[in-house]
Amino acid sequence: MAKYLRLVPPLEEKRIRYVVVGLGYIAQAAVLPAFKNARENSKLIGLISDHSKKLKELSKKYGTQLNGSYDEFEKILETGEVDAVYIALPNHLHLEYVERAARLGIHVLCEKPLAVTVADCERMIQMAKLHHIKLMVAYRLHFEAANLKAIQMVESGKLGEAKYFESAFSMQIKSPNIRTNDIQMGGGTLYDIGIYCINAARNLFQAEPEEVFAMSSKNNDPRFEKIDETTISCLKFPGDRLATFATSFGADDQSVYKIVGTKGSLELENAYEWQSSIIQSLKIKGKISKKVFPKRDQFAPELIYFSKCILEDLKVEPSGEEGLLDVKVIQALYESTERGVPVKIDSSLKKELRPSIEQEINVPAFHKQKLISVNLPHS
Repeated sequence: MAKYLRLVPPLEEKRIRYVVVGLGYIAQAAVLPAFKNARENSKLIGLISDHSKKLKELSKKYGTQLNGSYDEFEKILETGEVDAVYIALPNHLHLEYVERAARLGIHVLCEKPLAVTVADCERMIQMAKLHHIKLMVAYRLHFEAANLKAIQMVESGKLGEAKYFESAFSMQIKSPNIRTNDIQMGGGTLYDIGIYCINAARNLFQAEPEEVFAMSSKNNDPRFEKIDETTISCLKFPGDRLATFATSFGADDQSVYKIVGTKGSLELENAYEWQSSIIQSLKIKGKISKKVFPKRDQFAPELIYFSKCILEDLKVEPSGEEGLLDVKVIQALYESTERGVPVKIDSSLKKELRPSIEQEINVPAFHKQKLISVNLPHS
């Protein structure tokens, strides 16, 4: 990996000191417990939330000292004891908190989607460059074995020439829920779960889509007054390769994708999940083989990798540009649903780095966590 020119100063204990911003479901269920498995180079030292009960109980559970409200965000980062933040806030707040951290020279690991609009993503990327901080988007599957081996399989040519990708990601969600926020605030199926399908297709094809088309439905369900219930999307890639996927907040649980080539196919069941094993089905010239990838902690690898990039001054993958490319596709898909026509995408932005098998990091799964003042987002 290429290195940034900026030198990284010596850091205490050779561990990156993190503050987690936002204590909702994903933070409590996955991010906070992941620090135990990432302790080789990452340390949780603080929490930010306006919820006093969460702050009190979680700071006691994890032994954090720098805890405060959103209004105290800068005050905590200015102590000189913080190297990085993990932003686990609703999508429409990502821009604000990335900018606030960047201005203080604090590195940022941000939950996906990076932002709600292409313009906001571009602004965040520029802020990171201006203030010489590293910005990484929390694409956990960029470090997960089954998904990385799928990319490797396509690259190897064992499937022949990759022709098409198909996927389904759905669940029954509960309301009210930040996922049912207005689409302009980052609600809807594409920002929340469709982004996984888009990211998988882009990295399996090692290319960016040139044109997209999508259709949505709602079925008069009050849960989906402001968003799509179900969307079917199609992406056209260079070489006349196609990716289709269905996303839904009102259907049975599905989390699967298949990549089909001229000589074979590869399917991943539970492809996008972090709370279960992933099952790979490989078919080559009619012969089928299966492999089970056991449940792992998919969040600690993000921390381990990002901390390594900070300590060794390495370029990050997935970068802000990776987040931008996915949001560009999402915006085009929603535009297509509104206009009822295919939408072309400017694919001039080229990826410098893509996920590869070298990024695989395996750490053991952690136990299910007791959640504090958090409703499960889906049934």
